[in-house]
Amino acid sequence: MKLLISGGTGFFGKALLRHFLGRALESGTPDFAQIVVLSRAPRRFLDQHPEFDGLPWLRFHEGDILSPQTLPHTDRFSHILHAAADSTDAARLTPLERYDQIAAGTRHMLELAATTGASRFLLTSSGGAYGPQPADMVAMPEHLHSMPDPLNPGNVYSLAKRQAEHLCALYAAQYGFEAVVARCFAFVGEDLPLNAHFAIGNFIRDALYGQEIVVGGDGSPVRSYMHQADLAQWLTFLLREGKAGEAYNVGSSEAVTVAELAGLVRELVAPNKPVRIMAKAVADNPGRNRYIPDITKAQALGAPPVRGLRQAIADTVQSLRQRS
Repeated sequence: MKLLISGGTGFFGKALLRHFLGRALESGTPDFAQIVVLSRAPRRFLDQHPEFDGLPWLRFHEGDILSPQTLPHTDRFSHILHAAADSTDAARLTPLERYDQIAAGTRHMLELAATTGASRFLLTSSGGAYGPQPADMVAMPEHLHSMPDPLNPGNVYSLAKRQAEHLCALYAAQYGFEAVVARCFAFVGEDLPLNAHFAIGNFIRDALYGQEIVVGGDGSPVRSYMHQADLAQWLTFLLREGKAGEAYNVGSSEAVTVAELAGLVRELVAPNKPVRIMAKAVADNPGRNRYIPDITKAQALGAPPVRGLRQAIADTVQSLRQRS
């Protein structure tokens, strides 16, 4: 079997590569005979992460999902895991560029699946595809058919992900391969940027290096966080076991307010540092006060267990300290 991963050098990709490397070291045999990682700058990545260089079962291919001529058309793949999207550095893109990266990029990868003989295709979509979580809903299930406002340009990421999901259904129906959708929520791990729009990353940064832990809003939004390693396990599980034509939420069901999260990070990392809540109406997403997945569908399928939030934070901080 041969796997192609797009976005293989980003947050999701690094988690997947560590997962596959750990599995190969543990069993002596890689999960796939060959894994090909699509990257726009593979040499730069390998210089920064030499542990992935020179592995006989791992190959890097320089290409861009927006330039289909650069994709590995001469290969034959049994599985494709499409995870390429600039969710961290999206501010450098215009809304139209962001839409194209997600929708057109997914279409190019689906065309590659059709021409290279892939039998399984996993798309990493987003919980944002549901739109705002209803106030009376504890956790969003996969059968929730709400959506973001299509006339609001600020919803481009979520709406492009919905379009990408629909493209999966269209291509799977026309070309006969199995497509599965992973609707991903919020995550934490050593590769999460500490200076971006991710509240938990900023809290960990403040706890490790700042004078205080700052909550930019009023602390009321409710979130949950899956560890990066658990994310990799769930994606590879769904790649193999997810039912064709189905979507699965990927995340943690352990809900916490942003203010509680800041307090937990302080307790685990820097007990003597104060937490300051700015109490401004500029929370990380004021239109999304609650963002919690219902993960019972994937669990019923047999998805691996998810570590608790305390352990996820502790493991992340331990990895960051070992790396510094």
